[in-house]
Amino acid sequence: MIAENVKKYLAEAAGGNPMGEPVTLVAATKTRTPEEINEAIAAGIRAVGENKVQEFTAKYEAVQGAERHFIGHLQTNKVKYLVGKTQLIQSLDRTELADELQKRAEKANWTADCLIEINIGSELSKSGFSLEEAPAAYKKLRPFPNIRLRGLMAMLPLSDDAALLAALCKKMRALFEALRGEDENCVHLSMGMSGDWRLCVENGSNMIRLGTCLFGERRIAPAP
Repeated sequence: MIAENVKKYLAEAAGGNPMGEPVTLVAATKTRTPEEINEAIAAGIRAVGENKVQEFTAKYEAVQGAERHFIGHLQTNKVKYLVGKTQLIQSLDRTELADELQKRAEKANWTADCLIEINIGSELSKSGFSLEEAPAAYKKLRPFPNIRLRGLMAMLPLSDDAALLAALCKKMRALFEALRGEDENCVHLSMGMSGDWRLCVENGSNMIRLGTCLFGERRIAPAP
């Protein structure tokens, strides 16, 4: 099933977005086994993303053949476990985290590629910079020598209002284009998960994070 799903969604994403950009499909692998993840990679997945550092480190050696992204909330005391092991940290959501990333990356002589996370729905339950804060945050973090900003990430709020969600996507796209005009390294707009990815791509996303679409319903995570 996993292989068939991967091929189906890769084919659909291959059409790109209306701006003519290719769409990168990142497999969201929270609670998935290394065997499941490797099956997805064998079927064509080129990037996988974990939400929790504990899972990331537990699966790191067993998963091979794909870029490793971190897509969940990252605590500063766990940054050290990701240094040198990720191709993209998609959830740079606060200055405090950037300070710790810079310190750890500099010590390891490594550069952390990151997306700035935007709380596009202004939700209290989610982290990230507000849309209004984002330009100043990007400007502040861009000079960090061991952090390379590569774009933006967002999660849409849960809503049945397609017009509202499309409008939020358009705001993210406008911000992305404004930042890209000033920084050639700004290339990724990561927005869209299993329930809303088509709407996000239609409105400018060029990177999506799919879990349930590829692997089926998520199993309950084991107790730590």
